[in-house]
Amino acid sequence: MNKFINHRVNQIEISGIRKFFNLVAPYKDVIGLTIGQPDFPTPSHIKEAAKKAIDNDFTVYTHNAGFLEVREACSLYVKEKYNLDYSAENEIIITSGASEAIDVSLRTILEEGDEVILPGPVYPGYEPIIKLCGAKPIYADVTEKDFKLTASVIQTYLTPKTKCFILPYPSNPTGVSLSREELKEIAELVNGKGIFVLADEIYSELVYDRPHVSIGEFLKEQTIIINGLSKSHSMTGWRIGFLFADESICKQILKVHQYNVTCASSISQKAAQAALTVGKNDALPMREEYKKRRDYVFERLNSMGLKPVKPDGAFYFFVKLPNGWNSSFEFALELVEKAKVAVVPGSAFSPLGEGYFRLSYAYSMETLKEAFDRLDKFLNT
Repeated sequence: MNKFINHRVNQIEISGIRKFFNLVAPYKDVIGLTIGQPDFPTPSHIKEAAKKAIDNDFTVYTHNAGFLEVREACSLYVKEKYNLDYSAENEIIITSGASEAIDVSLRTILEEGDEVILPGPVYPGYEPIIKLCGAKPIYADVTEKDFKLTASVIQTYLTPKTKCFILPYPSNPTGVSLSREELKEIAELVNGKGIFVLADEIYSELVYDRPHVSIGEFLKEQTIIINGLSKSHSMTGWRIGFLFADESICKQILKVHQYNVTCASSISQKAAQAALTVGKNDALPMREEYKKRRDYVFERLNSMGLKPVKPDGAFYFFVKLPNGWNSSFEFALELVEKAKVAVVPGSAFSPLGEGYFRLSYAYSMETLKEAFDRLDKFLNT
């Protein structure tokens, strides 16, 4: 029956991150630096809000866009944090994680033959959805641009078929973000053109050296902002995402969202309401700890001669392979076999990621120290 499956589904594959994670799972005593999973527990007041919601029987369908109270909390949150103005009534959708928000956004705006510009290397979750829509991903090489998709880079890849470009900043896998000036230049480049901006800002609370800035501040009418609580509040399993867009766009996305999941989990929405209000600054102590880890990892990598681009957000390093290595997969596999350390091959992040590897520092300092002692020994032997 496989030949009767949708041909576009047949052509996509499981994420390279997960494929490598599953491949090395049987190995014993391996320190994994592979998955972008915060190592902090969900704050207790968020868990208590969820328990209370269960006890009070908030176990029903919600408005398709989510409880109004949660959307109101979202509106106040992004106004205070990022100077964004979105109406709770008609410009915010609570989604089943940021992944669903990305999916319904792209399925709403893309048609057969459209082109979508992405920075390469990039998180592998966008390309399959673009292809399922019959559109074409266009990878913009940012490896020599400190991994930044700037206005000048975008200009190079624009064609009459360009429908959208994706700004995933702070970035997975590189950890870099864009400055206010760089975002304003991008907004000026495409303002008034029939081009959407999908701004994936799931790591917006994990920016270390300057406040996070959203392109939605400058280009609201053409921008779809994706955010959520997975990284900022250590709520990956709660599956709560946020989608912000101008009313004219949002009302169209809501139709796709409705037929996809009906609504996000009612219990998780009540937990999200606590996160956005009482816990609006829950990310701050986590961010300080991640910054310490970033600085430690940066120092260790430099001492090994690897010279990475220093990330200013998220919790990843994207590192060039040591001299003598050409295949990121072979490097990562041998690192597991000989040093018992797991990283993700750069090839998982588009063809432009080949020649690199990604490591996550969302792990304790004790774990990181042991992992880097092993890596250092591996490189020296």
